[in-house]
Amino acid sequence: MFRRRSDESAASSSTVTMTKEDEKLARDPQAPKGRPTPKRSEAEANRKTRVTVPKDRKEAAKQARERMRAEREKQRTALLEGDERALPPRDKGPVRRYVRDFIDSRWAAAEFFLPYAVVVLVLSITKVNYLQLLSTLLFMVFFVVVILDFVRIGFQLRKRLAERFPGQDTRGAVMYGLMRTLQMRRLRLPKPMVKRGERP
Repeated sequence: MFRRRSDESAASSSTVTMTKEDEKLARDPQAPKGRPTPKRSEAEANRKTRVTVPKDRKEAAKQARERMRAEREKQRTALLEGDERALPPRDKGPVRRYVRDFIDSRWAAAEFFLPYAVVVLVLSITKVNYLQLLSTLLFMVFFVVVILDFVRIGFQLRKRLAERFPGQDTRGAVMYGLMRTLQMRRLRLPKPMVKRGERP
């Protein structure tokens, strides 16, 4: 007799405890007054939804990495071969293609910036005073030449774009071309598709 009562009392107390815990979980402490408390079944369903995770997360992550790697490889191949279909959005379209051809068909002072900067750096670290002064002077002269060349190329490119693509959106195309001139021709991506002097 005593054992049965104790079991029943323990069961009832656990039921009461679980009910209170469920009510605490089901009730939103931030809910304003007058808002109905969600049903226990809805609260349990929401809780199960939040806790549910993919069964094989490692495999899903591995597949995602493989897809990203394949996409990057596809874009890299397109950049090397000039395939318009797989180029990144920044390089797609006839306007960007024309800008690349326009820049690649001309000489630009800015494309020699990297080797020139190496020479200036070597001169600047020497302990000979007049060589250090010469390096500073050469850098300033080259900087002015690059700025003037930027202005010249920018005006020419803007004019050609207006003639070639009237009424079309060419925003950012001039800056896209000027940034391309800062790269050495052999390092440019997408790869140049025209020769020097070959007008697009």
